[in-house]
Amino acid sequence: MYSHLIKHIRNYVPLSDEQAEMLCVHIRPIELKKKEHLLQEGEICRANYFVEQGGLCMYFNHEKGVEKLTQFAMEGWWISDYMSMALQKPATFGIKAFEDSLVLALDVEAQEKVYAELPQLERYFRLMMQRGYAAHQTRLRYIRERTAEETYLSFRSQFPDFVQRIPQYMLASYLGLTPEYLSELRKKDSTRIS
Repeated sequence: MYSHLIKHIRNYVPLSDEQAEMLCVHIRPIELKKKEHLLQEGEICRANYFVEQGGLCMYFNHEKGVEKLTQFAMEGWWISDYMSMALQKPATFGIKAFEDSLVLALDVEAQEKVYAELPQLERYFRLMMQRGYAAHQTRLRYIRERTAEETYLSFRSQFPDFVQRIPQYMLASYLGLTPEYLSELRKKDSTRIS
């Protein structure tokens, strides 16, 4: 059984072993190699994805052909192009692995069946959406109110594992910095810590 997923759900709503088995029938595991795409821009997103193991990033291609990262997801996080998934329209974001990963897909149709069979999971997904939206709002505020250095220090403080695992160029893109400037901030930060 998918231990990270079941544990994560049980942190928010009750789920018996029997109910967990009912859920797992609807789950489709996907193994991804590092740099392999889960979703490409222009495809229709047909599932909600839970990271059981590894790490993913969401991005869009800037008009200059540069990837701009908007989200990371590691063990215990959900990721999807929610607009594409909800409207069944072409995705405006791509999702790819930055590490070898095991992702659990819950297809749109299956998710509706799960809600009917296990009503508490509708509450669980509502809570996940609220938390995700709150994180998005906080990120927007940081971008608008804080300096680049403050944003980096806050991110490093809140997500120390991410800073260790995510390649520097990806973290720079996510924070809206150049890799060179992020390198300067990291050097400055390391001298502060030493």
